[in-house]
Amino acid sequence: MQPGSEGAAGPVAAGRARDVRIPRSSGADRPFIVIWEATQACPLACRHCRASAQPLRDAGELGTDEAVDLMTQVAAFGRPSPLFVITGGDPFQRPDLATLVRRGTELGLAMSVSPSGTPTLTAEALGMLHQAGARAISLSVDAAGPAAHDGFRGFDGVWAATMRAWREADALGLKVQINTTVTADTVTDLPGIAALIRDRGALLWSVFFLVPTGRGRGLRGLDAAQTEDVLHTLYDLGEIVPVKTTEAHHFRRVCLQRAILDRRGLSAADHLDLGPLYHQLRQRLDELGLATGPRRVRRAPLQVSAANGFVFISHRGDVYPSGFLPVPAGNVRQQPLTEIYRTSPMFTTLREPDRLRGRCGACEFRTVCGGSRARAYAATADLYAEEPICAYQPGSFPFPADVAAALSAVGSGRRPPGAPAAVPAPR
Repeated sequence: MQPGSEGAAGPVAAGRARDVRIPRSSGADRPFIVIWEATQACPLACRHCRASAQPLRDAGELGTDEAVDLMTQVAAFGRPSPLFVITGGDPFQRPDLATLVRRGTELGLAMSVSPSGTPTLTAEALGMLHQAGARAISLSVDAAGPAAHDGFRGFDGVWAATMRAWREADALGLKVQINTTVTADTVTDLPGIAALIRDRGALLWSVFFLVPTGRGRGLRGLDAAQTEDVLHTLYDLGEIVPVKTTEAHHFRRVCLQRAILDRRGLSAADHLDLGPLYHQLRQRLDELGLATGPRRVRRAPLQVSAANGFVFISHRGDVYPSGFLPVPAGNVRQQPLTEIYRTSPMFTTLREPDRLRGRCGACEFRTVCGGSRARAYAATADLYAEEPICAYQPGSFPFPADVAAALSAVGSGRRPPGAPAAVPAPR
């Protein structure tokens, strides 16, 4: 339920001290989630926008019939059908949005929409989506208050529109996911946003770690040490708010490490090399009452990543492993989505952990993590390079034999039958 990358969550560590579960993926046959960028038109000028959205719609967008054909292709993956998210730009810039949601629902897809906080985001518009069959929406909250959020979005009033839509969607019975992009300039707002989600309630909080694409090239991301501190802070929050990460696949490694420490009755602060940002964020969590109170069952990431349970389709029908990875594998106007996802050289090789290089290639967690291929590509133009913002040194964490055996059993790295031997050079 977000515009660019993996949007699923599931059990890695179930929150019990003795329960250390290894995430497993069945993403080679069908995606868990499909994101379709219905349009790049949007009146906002968000500083991080992957799509570098424009005021007007592109004449080359998929038309209504083509969009219905796309959803038919998604339904062709079989049951259970992938989640289908309509994003943008601002999807409400398309006058056929309700028709598309209704047709997708009729095809048996679980339909969600990711609108922008624009004047189109009204109670009437949300009611229209609900009546058409939408199950959920995602809203972006990038700061804990209106001034910083509106500054990030480029216009005044976006915060107010988003808070109003959150309340109205909840009243309608639409589930709400909150998306937050974390940068070096916004990271200290994370505890405040977590408190907002605790107080208002949400299906899920998806924390995006910046990939320098689109307008996001002009923002400052976190370095590896800061990212590690934030991931451990999010783990700490996991029993207070339902949280996942986007383009920070090493959160799976953090969840496993923390579950192992929990099983041993050990604290992260005493046994991991966490930095000053972690302690700063933890202090703010304490001040906001987020370190105590009612606990919930922890929700940690499922193994969903670029080409592995996830696929992104552009407004023109180009198919990508991730919305943050601008290397197309085909186009649904020329080739069925099922065929592209299951057999294209790019998709099949991205599902092979033994192709990873650098620290990712040597890491014992590579079969359940794999790093952000989008960020690796943005930094090096190499799809298989190591994750630039991971601080972990392979082999440095002592984990028990049962977990080691489980990790080695996940992802043999063998090429699926019929898959090409190599990915072609990106265009």
